[in-house]
Amino acid sequence: MTTDLTGQLLIAMPGMGDPRFAGAVVFLCDHSEQGAMGLIVNKPVPELSFAQMIGQLGIDAINPPRVPVLFGGPVETGRGFVLHSDDYGEDGNTLRVKGGFGMTATLDVLEEIARSNGPEKAVMALGYSGWGAGQLEDEIQQNGWLTCEADAEIVFGRDMGAKWEAALAKLGVSALMLSAEAGRA
Repeated sequence: MTTDLTGQLLIAMPGMGDPRFAGAVVFLCDHSEQGAMGLIVNKPVPELSFAQMIGQLGIDAINPPRVPVLFGGPVETGRGFVLHSDDYGEDGNTLRVKGGFGMTATLDVLEEIARSNGPEKAVMALGYSGWGAGQLEDEIQQNGWLTCEADAEIVFGRDMGAKWEAALAKLGVSALMLSAEAGRA
């Protein structure tokens, strides 16, 4: 088994072949021998606000918080996932992710957020990013992704355009240093 990357960030390299992942920063919620599942944390859904989304779901909120609604990935784009701080989710419906994060995919987390009883920090993702067994490892080996430790500033930060470079900076890498070509030794 390769290194467990659960709770880490994937940073798309400039030569990423799939345009849906160009410039993406993905938080890995789960990584095992069976595959990986993550949420893109820097691609907002421009035509949908959190207030509009909960309104469409029939959830009442007097003063809904400003929770970013993101394109989480190309798989099951009609399904919602809330990536949040680990101060929420004692009911057993939350996937605990190392590093102080949780991921909940049930409607009650949206109701709690709407009532200001939810997690302290959260982002909403529509869809997710998924990889089959060995697929992510192959993409990393082919120079598709860099990995780094996740931190709440990057994951929950509001400046979506700055997240990719902030993740690279955690590695001490500047975007100007990156090449789209993989080396062969």
